[in-house]
Amino acid sequence: FLAKDFFQNNPFILPQFVRYAAQQSKRDDSPSYLIDAYCGSGLFALSLAAEFTEVAAVEVSPTATDWAKNNARLNHIDKVKFITGKAESIFADITFPAPQTTVLIDPPRAGCSRGFIDQLLDFSPQKIVYISCDPATQMRDLRHFLNAGKYHITDVQPFDLFPQTKHLECIITLSQ
Repeated sequence: FLAKDFFQNNPFILPQFVRYAAQQSKRDDSPSYLIDAYCGSGLFALSLAAEFTEVAAVEVSPTATDWAKNNARLNHIDKVKFITGKAESIFADITFPAPQTTVLIDPPRAGCSRGFIDQLLDFSPQKIVYISCDPATQMRDLRHFLNAGKYHITDVQPFDLFPQTKHLECIITLSQ
């Protein structure tokens, strides 16, 4: 990945972090499909691909998408479809059945746009795994999911990827 492209960069806790995201994405009801919104260079889409029948990964940065495709080639992962575009318009190109789909979101610090949240609620996947580096924007966005009455929180797990700072990553799992 390039310096201007985002990547989770704590190599000491990253394996646990990705493993937990994978467990939450597949746990119990075994969805067959994964949508990785805000995929960056493919960390979650590629790491979790073996667990799913098919994966769609969306990223706004063309260079990050190119690196994700390259990472897929280097790791012989062929069941991930990469889409370059804003997360707000991804569901127009997705044909996965929502009741068999997990959507994993790891937006920038600003959180999700209202347009993306509305689109995601309309799609109505079986499960949402929301990863955030800003608890305030994550809580703001979660209010929309909870107020819609479709989802409830099943798990909350913080990760200290930035020791000695006020920052943390938090993974919250929502299920129908």
